[in-house]
Amino acid sequence: MAGGGLVLCGALLALAAGPAKAPAPVPRFRRVDIALSCSYVGEDVRGLLRAFGSSSSEHPATLVLRGISVRDDGNLDDLTEYKGPQENPDSSSPIVFEASAQLVSIPHAESLLHADCDGEEVNCEISPYSSQQASKGPCRTSWFMATLQLSSGISITLVLRAPHCGSQEKEHDATLHPKLRIPMRKEGTVLTTVEFQSSSHNTSLHTHLGGSVTLDCHFALAPSSSLSSLEWRRQHQGSGRSLFRYQVGSTGPTVQPKVHVDVAELLGSGDASLSLQGVSVEDEGMYICLVSTPLHQAQHIIQLHVAEPPRVHVIPAVVSFERDVKTTLMCIIAGYYPLDVSVSWTQKTPEDDMEIPLSNTHLSSHRQSQDGTYSITSYLSISSDTARAPATYSCHVSHMTLAEPISVSAHLKVPEQTGSEGLVGSFIATILFIAVLFIALRRRAGKPKPEQLLRASE
Repeated sequence: MAGGGLVLCGALLALAAGPAKAPAPVPRFRRVDIALSCSYVGEDVRGLLRAFGSSSSEHPATLVLRGISVRDDGNLDDLTEYKGPQENPDSSSPIVFEASAQLVSIPHAESLLHADCDGEEVNCEISPYSSQQASKGPCRTSWFMATLQLSSGISITLVLRAPHCGSQEKEHDATLHPKLRIPMRKEGTVLTTVEFQSSSHNTSLHTHLGGSVTLDCHFALAPSSSLSSLEWRRQHQGSGRSLFRYQVGSTGPTVQPKVHVDVAELLGSGDASLSLQGVSVEDEGMYICLVSTPLHQAQHIIQLHVAEPPRVHVIPAVVSFERDVKTTLMCIIAGYYPLDVSVSWTQKTPEDDMEIPLSNTHLSSHRQSQDGTYSITSYLSISSDTARAPATYSCHVSHMTLAEPISVSAHLKVPEQTGSEGLVGSFIATILFIAVLFIALRRRAGKPKPEQLLRASE
């Protein structure tokens, strides 16, 4: 939740109901505090109990991002300042982490601030961060990692540094947090600074075959830190492969075909995004962006889904058959990915108010082409004994890539008198015509002529 979030939502609603205002030519910015409800997960939970799905050792916590610069659109006046705990915490009290972002900017700050108003959920988890190098030194500096996941797909990782202890005398005199056993402020909060942040716009992406896609990954470091390396890996069905690796100080990156990372942008602005060209089915999988410094590592996981809609044809498109004859319609569904597809048939005649589902169908086995896409054929048998012409037979195909099913139809025509029936009819008509003509001629030939009648009378 964000400080003053409920009041801010009311202000946004009031603005939406009023007249439209011209945007300010130059955006204004304002520093605010953003308070997020989190869970603190200790080392024992992450290392042992959590493997068995247990959450009993998770502890309530609050992450307060102090002095975050956000765009001021005129609706931030009603934000309330975050107030910490009013009494000294005990071991059961929520742990309050105050994080100063003066050295490293917080990405997607507006999304975090307006999460309540936008109906987004923010999943925040804080855990101790330890590495062999980070734990060295007489002060035994404490490090924490905050992982923020928004329901819209944005992921943010913050590496927090707690105040180092100083001398042993100062550590002995300091007030220690009852659960973390590190120095805390008199207000009962743990003051930290953001030393390293990384983020990604998406945790899941969908793309089509042959297209291009960019997997977003950005980071920022405190001036005292520096980038050591960047690596992109792909994992799918139990196998992993390194796609891109760049070690600072090396002659150049190690890169696989079809992938690209702009090294100049990587070193200049912290843009570690990977571009993938000519996407194929083999490119589907889990992509891991791993950013490393001399002390820390942060990673973001992006699931890439490849999908291709089916092409549907019905053969033949027009049917006209004689009596006592059966015919088969074929609905050919090709070029789709992933595998799952649903096929159904319906019939509709002029007398029907709606389409009637048909069951006298069967499917072929799935076939996979060289590009990894699938095809299948559905067969519908039609008998002249039961079919009523004219009629329309439709093949309906559903697939995850389709907002609504594809429907392709074949038309059953009223049979015409052609072929043998037409020849027999013409032959009979000809015979009848010849017979009638022959009888008429014979009758005419049997009658005496007028000249013969005159001679006979003489």
